[in-house]
Amino acid sequence: MNKTTNALPSQFNEIGNEWHNAVQRAQRFNRLLTTDADIAQTPKELVWALNKAKLYHYVPVVPEAERKPVPLLMVFAIMNRPHVLDLRPGHSFVEYMLKRGYDLYLLDWGAPGPEDQGMKFDDYALEYLPRVIRKLKAVSGSSEFSMLGWCLGALISTLYASLRPDDGLKNLILLTAPLDFTDKTAGAFTRWTSNASFNPDLIVEKLGNVPGEMIDAGAKLLKPVENYVGSYVMLWDNIDNPGTTEAWHAMNTWVRDIIPMAGSAYKQLINEFYKENRLIEGSLVIRGEHVKLSNLTANLLNVIAESDHITPPCQSERIMDLVGSSDKEVFRVRGGHIGIMAGRGAEKSTWPHIESWLAARSA
Repeated sequence: MNKTTNALPSQFNEIGNEWHNAVQRAQRFNRLLTTDADIAQTPKELVWALNKAKLYHYVPVVPEAERKPVPLLMVFAIMNRPHVLDLRPGHSFVEYMLKRGYDLYLLDWGAPGPEDQGMKFDDYALEYLPRVIRKLKAVSGSSEFSMLGWCLGALISTLYASLRPDDGLKNLILLTAPLDFTDKTAGAFTRWTSNASFNPDLIVEKLGNVPGEMIDAGAKLLKPVENYVGSYVMLWDNIDNPGTTEAWHAMNTWVRDIIPMAGSAYKQLINEFYKENRLIEGSLVIRGEHVKLSNLTANLLNVIAESDHITPPCQSERIMDLVGSSDKEVFRVRGGHIGIMAGRGAEKSTWPHIESWLAARSA
């Protein structure tokens, strides 16, 4: 009788401790889901602005004598914030490149308002980028520069490089570049948009700018189980692992910060690129100028994600046969659209390869 009585408090304590731990885990889980992590913390200065777009110059961290003489301009997509390039201290492409002596600039397109519905790729490539580059040259004092474009930023960079080949662009790095839509079965986006019933003009007529929530949902539906279930199961299973939860929190903060896409740019993307494949077919005209990929002569590094479900490899490969660059390389990386630059293995594979390629061409 006494043994049973003495055992009860111990059992109650164990149950209480388990309950307390479960509540704490649930509270940490909820905090990670509902709060924002501190991302994009690397110090930078605003040096130029036009409409919603801003050009930032990152504060150098190495002595001037040790810096690369050719500055690097980073151009991200127009429907996401560029903060993924500087995700968190200790895991930031920006931080990595600064420590290796690069003079870094970031173009943040900003979030378009209703008044920006008429903006097209024409404006991004021939209105904004030339002005950004003039300012970059003035600040850096260099007549040459390198440019890194990611996703639709790579498309815009390709347009600019083809239309302004003599403007000082020395090196061009393309990351997961959506350029070639010959294969209408490659990737769910291409299959959806190439369908005759998919009408982007009607979408823009009804909505104006395309809501970020709509674009985000479309991307997540490409891998619904992973995005809507698997990601959260993984978080719960690792809730007691600070390294994993911090990385998840930072990425989730970036993913949740969604912005709309200018209506006319969206129509142009679907009609002229996805449906008609004008860039690769050689029929694309931007502000009255014929875009010829053969005019692109900058040194070219084309980074392709082998498991990219947003920009399948076939959409990035063919450009290598069409550009006029004599120095060109394809670098294939195991990983997905974002993971190749922001995943756990990026700093061991993608970042070092980009840096070494660029270093050899930034003297």
